[in-house]
Amino acid sequence: MNIWIAIGVTAVGCYAVKLVGLLVPDGVLERPLVRRLAALLPVALLAALTAQQTFADGQALVLDAKAAGLAAAALMLVMRAPFLIVVGAAVVVTAGVRAMAG
Repeated sequence: MNIWIAIGVTAVGCYAVKLVGLLVPDGVLERPLVRRLAALLPVALLAALTAQQTFADGQALVLDAKAAGLAAAALMLVMRAPFLIVVGAAVVVTAGVRAMAG
């Protein structure tokens, strides 16, 4: 029965968050600081998710093939390579490191 309570609370919480977003006055959303934060928030969240998925294994810091792939992608971005080249370099380097490791 506890799982249904958790599902219900989560559903109500999600609805409440969406409702609060709709109730914010337009004047607040037009402020330069709010617009700037709204533009930067998705980038910050994606960077945090990428870092967590790449360097964490539970509570431990891990440097493995994923980190090498991320480094290769970062290098391609610095070199201003097209997106498909960036992704391809990350895949190839990650697969290569995994193949060499075991």
